[in-house]
This record gives sequence, structure tokens and C-alpha cells, in this order.
Amino acid sequence: MKDKVVLAFSGGLDTSYCAKYLSDVKNLDVYTAIANTGGFSAAELEIIEKKAYQLGALEHVALDVTNSYYENSIKYMIFGNVLRNNTYPISVSSERVFQAIAIIEYAKKIGAKYVAHGSTGAGNDQVRFDLTFQILAPEIEILTPTRDLELSRQEEIDYLKAHGVEADWKKMDYSINKGLWGTSVGGKETLKSNLTLPEEAYPSQLTATEEKEISIDFVKGELKAVDGVSYENPVDAINALEALASPYAIGRDMHIGDTIIGIKGRVGFEAAAPLIIIKAHQMLEKHTLTKWQQYWKEQLGNWYGMFLHEALYFEPVMRDIEKFLEHSQETVTGKVIIKLRPYHYILVGVESEHDLMRSEFGQYGEKNSAWTADDVKGFTKILSTSLKIHNSVNHSF
Repeated sequence: MKDKVVLAFSGGLDTSYCAKYLSDVKNLDVYTAIANTGGFSAAELEIIEKKAYQLGALEHVALDVTNSYYENSIKYMIFGNVLRNNTYPISVSSERVFQAIAIIEYAKKIGAKYVAHGSTGAGNDQVRFDLTFQILAPEIEILTPTRDLELSRQEEIDYLKAHGVEADWKKMDYSINKGLWGTSVGGKETLKSNLTLPEEAYPSQLTATEEKEISIDFVKGELKAVDGVSYENPVDAINALEALASPYAIGRDMHIGDTIIGIKGRVGFEAAAPLIIIKAHQMLEKHTLTKWQQYWKEQLGNWYGMFLHEALYFEPVMRDIEKFLEHSQETVTGKVIIKLRPYHYILVGVESEHDLMRSEFGQYGEKNSAWTADDVKGFTKILSTSLKIHNSVNHSF
């Protein structure tokens, strides 16, 4: 009787190679599992299942982790306005741990001896998968053919061709990872510092050219309505916004960052809904939170994003940060008005009962209603005291 291996399978080049290799060379019963984080339609999942069986899988399952991914990660990334290096909404980085959790639970359920993934030895995902597997099931051995054999993409393609696998190899020039919180795109251009992705590399193409004004509504920091339509589940709201914004080719950029293993890396991405949500949420917070709430949220939001990226989701301090972020959203309720245009968007303004920009206290640069000129003179005199003492003693200026 053959040993069982569960392969984290996406249908891309790396995992296609792994499925064939583990079945034919390692002589294992291959069980493929795709953990869907919201990036695949029913039709796409059907195509992936068909491909898995063609590559020799004994059994294939689709594990939907979209709601879990939102509740345990995306929600807090919105609360924290998390953008790695002020650019990337941590799309793939954040979803890998939830895919790994689902896959290792499935492996335990069927009594698999091995679990496998198609990560290379030069990226972050190998650490994210390995670490999660080791924490949750240290007794299950991890197999990583692509990493262990140090294969190039062309070598994988040649192997599959030699074993009778037919595919659109041109499409496999780009590695595309799609989820609820954005799509990453890697290719030969992302390996160079002076190149960018061509238009055709992006899954969403520009089809909308007329400006469109929409609104999105937050309730205690969570997206609950898009363009006047309310949603009980924020996941549905995110998908609705993506459907409105992606035809404008909004949210494209190139992320340059430091990997967990120490090298610099580049990856292209498109994330129309995530970027709009984060920036709209941040604008609403500017109106509804105090400056110190915003300051400390920024610090902890950055740490939260860093720990997610570095595969440290299971670190207990993450639960502490989540509590802080959740409490900070008590007054973050209101509407944000947005204009969609080809390749970009404009945040017009907000409407909120919790808006702290109140004319009865004063209007910036126009008039003061809650204090007098003498009040300001006295306030400034007191505020300057410590600095006057320092300067008189040290003659700093």
C-alpha cells in the first residue's frame, strides 16, 4: 500500500510539476487540495480539479477558507490600514497561513504521512507553509520537490512535456496568485530592478473609461455597503467593490521588499478593492479618531503587517494587537465618497455622525469659536516654557 501525500495544489506550474513528480517518481498516492481564499470561481475550481486528476491525483478537494481568512486576518489589516512599505496590501503573504492551516488539517483527517507544497527555495512562501505545518502537525513530513531539486521554471516545463502533459506554456510565463485581498503577478520582468510588467500580464484589463462616483459604508471599521447596496457579510461587499473597480485597472503597482530569508524581491500586483478600502478607511479614521489613536494605530498596524509577512501569525502578541485594533474602531462608522477613473481613483470626502471636524469649535484657517486670541497667547507662552529653558541654558539656537 502506497503512502499518502497531500499536495497544496493551485494548478500552476510548480504544483503541476509536484503532482506529477510525487506520483511517478516518488510512487506516492497524491491527494491534491486547493485552499480557496476567495480568488477562484466555481468554473475555475472545476478546471483546477480536472487538471489535478490529469496529473495523477488520486483525490482532489477544494477547501473554502474565505470567511476564515477575512475574520482572522483581512479584517484586522483593514483596521490597521496595513500596507507593506506603504504600497502592498500583503495579499499573498497574509493568505498563505490560512491555506496551510486548511491543508494540514485535511492531511491529518485522511491520515497522510506527508504534506507537500510547490514553493521554491528563494521566496517567502516556503517559510510560511513549513512553519505552519511544523507548528500544527510536527509528525507529518514535509516534501518540497521544486525547492529540493532547485528547478527552474523551464526545467519544470520540460519535465511535464516529456511526461505527456499538455498546457498553454505561454500562460505559465507568469506566476499568478489570486485571492480575496488581491492578485500577485510574478514574471521575468519582476526579476529585474529596471523593468515592469506588461499590460497583458495583469488578469484584469481596462474596460471602463467613464468616470463613476460611488460610495462605500463602514460600520465600526468593517465594509458593510457598496454604492448603496448593503451586505451582511463583508466578504460579499469586498467582491462587489472589486467588480466595480477592477474594470478601471485600479490598484496596480510593483512591491519591492525584504524577504524573510534576507534577499530583496519584487512582485507585481493588482488589488483594486483592497487599496480603495484601506485608503477610504484611513480617510474616515482621520475624521473620526483622535491624533493619538491614529498615531498608535499606525505603529501597531505596521507591526501587525510585519508579523503577518514574516510568517508569525501564531505569535501570541498578534492576538493582543488585534484586541487593540478592534477597540479602536468603535467610532469608525460612516460613508466615503469615491470617484473611479481609468488607472486611479479619488477620495472625495466622508459623511459620519462621528466626524470630529466640527464648525462649532472652529474652522481651520478661517475662524475660532471655542477660544479667544488671548487664550492662544497664554497657551503658546506655557507651551514654549520647556524649550525656552533649554535654549537659555544650552544656547542651542
